[in-house]
Order: sequence, then structure tokens, then C-alpha cells
Amino acid sequence: MSNPVVAERYALALYQVGKEQNLSDKIDEELRAIKKVLVQNPGFINLLQSPKLSVEKKRNLIGQSFPNVSMPVINTLMLLADRHREDIMIEVAESYINHLNEERGIAEATVYSVRALTADESKAISAVFAPKVGKQTLNIENIVDSNMLGGVKVRIGNRIFDGSLRGKLDRLGRKLTS
Repeated sequence: MSNPVVAERYALALYQVGKEQNLSDKIDEELRAIKKVLVQNPGFINLLQSPKLSVEKKRNLIGQSFPNVSMPVINTLMLLADRHREDIMIEVAESYINHLNEERGIAEATVYSVRALTADESKAISAVFAPKVGKQTLNIENIVDSNMLGGVKVRIGNRIFDGSLRGKLDRLGRKLTS
């Protein structure tokens, strides 16, 4: 079985447990935090995959690294370690987040701007772009890009809406040269 399929099964099981125990939001927050830690520290997963570490040591390391997470999340992480599936921890988190977002009509978006967006600007961007992708709202991650001249660039999944000044100038240049 490929990793995305396996990750999807673990995430779906965790999603169902979260719904049954009314912990969906808490699990979502925890998995976002764990994903961020794992992405910023890729050596952690490499350490967990080391054949020199016993399963018990892996479980202890996971428990010490994530001491305040809920039981369903810690049990899932421990199960992944038990089954030597440490490499799909990030994929499980992403898949869980996707399930919850799909249920709630939310899409993940990355917005590139010259400066940090205010809460009102984020809401306005969400209101404009969410219907374009068939969702009710957007969960926005704002990335400040000082190379932009102005405007914003919105990335939702594999779709990019380029309203930046640089993008407009590039399009104008291509139009003039063709």
C-alpha cells in the first residue's frame, strides 16, 4: 500500500474517534502544531525511523515530545511508531485536517502580501475567494513577501489567483510582446 492510502486510513480512524468524543477541534489544533514541529524538525522523524531505537524508546520519545496532546492523538502517534510508520505522521495530520475542512466547507489558503494582513483583510479575502473554490470560508496562512510590489497572491490548493502588481506587470509585458 502506498503511503497516502495508509495515511488516509489512520487519519479517517482518528477523525471518526474525534467526532465520537467531540474532540474534533482540539485534535485539529494539536495536529496542526505537531505537523508544524515535524516539518520544522525533519530530523525528529529520521530519529524515530532509526533501527537502533527500540519501539519502547520511540514511544517514550513521542510521549516526552508531545506531553499535552489528547489521548486519541498520542495513541495514533504511538500506533504509527509501533507499526514502523513514523514516515507518514505529517501525511496523517494533513489528511485529518482535510477531512475536517471538507466537513466544514473550509479550504486552506496561502496569501502572499507585502505586509501582514489585518483580521479584516483576511476576512475580506476569505469572503471573496471562498465561493470561487466552492467553499464557505478560507483558513488563511499569510506569508509576507517583500519582493512583491503590491497587491496579493492567493493560493488555494493547486489554484493561484495572482492580484499582485508584479503579476499584472508580467501579464501586461507578455501581452505587449505577443
